[in-house]
Amino acid sequence: MNFQQLRSVREAVRQGFNLTVVAEVLHTSQPGVSRQIRELEDELGIELFERAGKRLTGLTPPGATVLPIVERLLQEAENLRRAGREYAQQDRGTLTIAATHSQARYALPTAVRDFCAAHPGVELRLQQGSPKNVAELLLTGEADIGVATEALAEYPELVALPCYQWTHVVIVPHTHPLAQDHREGRSLTLGRLAAFPIITYEGGYTGRSQIDGAFKRQNLAPNIVLAAMDADVIKTYVELGMGVGIIAAIAHDEQRDPQLTAIDARHLFASNMTRLAVRRGAFLRSYVYEFIRTFASPLTREVVMQAMASSPGSSFEI
Repeated sequence: MNFQQLRSVREAVRQGFNLTVVAEVLHTSQPGVSRQIRELEDELGIELFERAGKRLTGLTPPGATVLPIVERLLQEAENLRRAGREYAQQDRGTLTIAATHSQARYALPTAVRDFCAAHPGVELRLQQGSPKNVAELLLTGEADIGVATEALAEYPELVALPCYQWTHVVIVPHTHPLAQDHREGRSLTLGRLAAFPIITYEGGYTGRSQIDGAFKRQNLAPNIVLAAMDADVIKTYVELGMGVGIIAAIAHDEQRDPQLTAIDARHLFASNMTRLAVRRGAFLRSYVYEFIRTFASPLTREVVMQAMASSPGSSFEI
């Protein structure tokens, strides 16, 4: 049994049982991948994959049982390599952070600046995507840290730690009727808001579920004319007069958005929790803990380690 055999099995599942793609990922040949899988099956005395001729079509029941063990073995092998690098190069390496646009644009910059100043030997890489993309990058080991509001707490393979709570604001041009209401002290209601075209986040992004839930509970059907992944796009189309925007409060800045009036909407929509996640069981180098603490000061190394030692599915709050 060797690691190349284990990698062949893992990648066969990840790549939808397409051995041509597996061979490309592992920089080898398709016959070589097939041979590695067969040799492991012969050694274990079981068939891991269902086949149609020479083509893999799925996992057998024994294969489904073995796969998590294969994943753990490969993760521990990576942990060994990381542990070696930790002591060979105390404060040098690469830190990859996966985050949604809102987090990368509005929440992370100060932490990134401070971390880079304190750790000049660490190359920091920032990848952006949907909450699901962020989770997948963590699960595959392509990212060390993930930051998002949606989705991360739904994966038992991840340790998702609470960072900060935030609320939404409604944004409109200064000449909009809602801006006039705001200046005259009239409180915004969902009914009043639903009377206008709305521009907000796509489903699964930046607290959209809280927005949908609020309207649903009052049996209102908002007229959402445009949905986007990030607040900058939403603000652009609000400025064009296409509708009323609903964005994260952190995404509005009076100096950067001089054409817009922001109306506090915390009484309309429930607050949201942004979480930072790491892969359960991963070896985290010292500077990873340092970045986590820089971004969310209550998340000390001890707190993170305690959370990683907790059982999957258990809630963890600070």
